Amino acid sequence: MMIMSDANQIRINEEVTIPEWELTFSFSPSGGPGGQHANRSATRATLYFDVTNSPSLTDAQRQRVMKRLHSRIDQEGILQLSSQETRSQHQNRQIVIENFQEMMARALKQRKRRRKTRPSAAANERRLRQKKERGQRKEERSRDWFDRM
Repeated sequence: MMIMSDANQIRINEEVTIPEWELTFSFSPSGGPGGQHANRSATRATLYFDVTNSPSLTDAQRQRVMKRLHSRIDQEGILQLSSQETRSQHQNRQIVIENFQEMMARALKQRKRRRKTRPSAAANERRLRQKKERGQRKEERSRDWFDRM
């Protein structure tokens, strides 16, 4: 579901909206079947977003995006996404924008810090008891083996 306002703003979450002029698109022929249509028309849409120089992101947000999407960002700090799902350039452009929104929203979402926990005394006792039982079982097996010889 793509949400855009009148001023061509792409809404990522409550805090971040990115103006569409910050996105660059290129179009190229899609791969796969399609015959003459696929060979002649540039329907694959590729979106480029300059993460390092975007005025829409704060430094903290920029660092979070760079860290979480590092595999999709090149050396110059440009995020690159593409779509070739349909035979329509316009539809592929819309799909790649939606994918961009979802990916950025996931990358910008703050994760909860993990609280260190310790096992309860009862759990520790259970573990040690089970360990002792396993050891005794193995000990009994070895005695059996030597007695047979």
